[in-house]
Amino acid sequence: MLKLYNSLSRKIEEFKPISPPKVTLYTCGPTVYDYITIGNMRTYVLSDVLRRVLKFNGYEVNSVMNITDVGHLTGDNLGDSSQGEDRLEKGAKRERKSAWEIARFYEKAFRDDISKLNISADIFPRATDHIKEQIEIIKDLEKKGYTYRISDGIYFETGKFADYGKLSSLDEKKKGARIEPNPEKKNIADFALWKFSPKKGKRQMEWNSPWGAGFPGWHIECSAMSMKYLSKTFNGQFKPHNFQTIDLHIGGEDLKSTHHPNEIAQSEAATGKKFVNYWLHGAFILVNDGRMGKSLGNAYTMKDIEAKGFDALDLRYFFLNANYRKQINFTFDGLCAARNARQTLLNIFSQKTHNWENSGKRTVLSAEKLAKVQSFKEMFLNAVNMDLNLPQALSVLWSAVKSSVPLIDKYELVLEFDEILGLNIRKSQSLKKEAEIPSEILSVARKRNLLRAREKWSEADKVRIDIERKGFLLLDTPTGTEVVRKK
Repeated sequence: MLKLYNSLSRKIEEFKPISPPKVTLYTCGPTVYDYITIGNMRTYVLSDVLRRVLKFNGYEVNSVMNITDVGHLTGDNLGDSSQGEDRLEKGAKRERKSAWEIARFYEKAFRDDISKLNISADIFPRATDHIKEQIEIIKDLEKKGYTYRISDGIYFETGKFADYGKLSSLDEKKKGARIEPNPEKKNIADFALWKFSPKKGKRQMEWNSPWGAGFPGWHIECSAMSMKYLSKTFNGQFKPHNFQTIDLHIGGEDLKSTHHPNEIAQSEAATGKKFVNYWLHGAFILVNDGRMGKSLGNAYTMKDIEAKGFDALDLRYFFLNANYRKQINFTFDGLCAARNARQTLLNIFSQKTHNWENSGKRTVLSAEKLAKVQSFKEMFLNAVNMDLNLPQALSVLWSAVKSSVPLIDKYELVLEFDEILGLNIRKSQSLKKEAEIPSEILSVARKRNLLRAREKWSEADKVRIDIERKGFLLLDTPTGTEVVRKK
């Protein structure tokens, strides 16, 4: 039985999909104006793990992760997403490219990053490909009396939506505000559905609409794309009576105060039905016990991680070590520990796989061994089904690896668990076989072990640095030192 913490009810609930075994899952994806940080990546790993857990439980998952390539204004970071400059236009000025070039370049970079992290979804729709659908919803909201017009755009009047702020309190929204609200707005929380292009100068990304040339607000895109791909709301035109509540919606905790309440308000006002049943939010990342930020120089990206010799899957393993609802403190020492653990797991496979895969004909397990194998499976499933308790799931995996069950069963257990963990063990193991360690490197590594045994730590460290310069890593594990190639 899968149980998840629902941000809407603020408690752990049994997961009950609308139309089992089918499940609909929407994840708020990136704004593609720059490289994605590891903070964002944690949310996308959460989404991928949930998708895998759902499939592991026998559900048929339809998953969507949007690409925001227009309409996300810089004012969002200051407490009002209706103000500021479009991030894509700002990126275009920064790099002296067109906004369209910026969007496609960083979308590709994002897709490359998540591929390395072994993250997937069924559909990655772009906001700019769904302008028509966004306009259709705004027209419907206008017809129902939820909108008004001011000098810079068409706004949603939150005061007319009775349950506005049910996901996060209005007090939380006010605490986040660090700029003066637009004085023309009726309520501080009102948000833009359609922004007008400036009278002077032409935007690179703008479209005609019933209200004039402009571009959509940030929030409306998620309503339009989730309705189109996860419900039966669009069939040539917007048909709100066809809407079916979406099962799951995921995002970072920063979206809980404004973006997601706005999605709920405009969607439920347009359809008259509950928008989403279960909301999941991943917590922020700290860096060296402080906040992460570009101004601090610690908003690390995949390029930064790889430049220091780490693999993307080391980062994925790092994320698996903490509850998704709790902040995780990122340090490179912590990432190194994750790399060592993952490489140890791969090394066990590379050393033993031949034996595990060719350990003779499968023999009938004794009742005791059969019970132990089944116990590992049950413990692992119970862990991931209790609000995605991945640290506990990892603990079960290592217990299985160190257990006395037959090699072939141990091998199959770990591969089965990896269907959820997503560490690509089978593929990484096959790649590893192609990368044998040169004998001279192994000889130097043995020399280091002798130095360490004699407590000549400084000399041993110099040997380690020399080996790393030659493209190899030394992993000190409970069972000895292992040598692996840098990825």
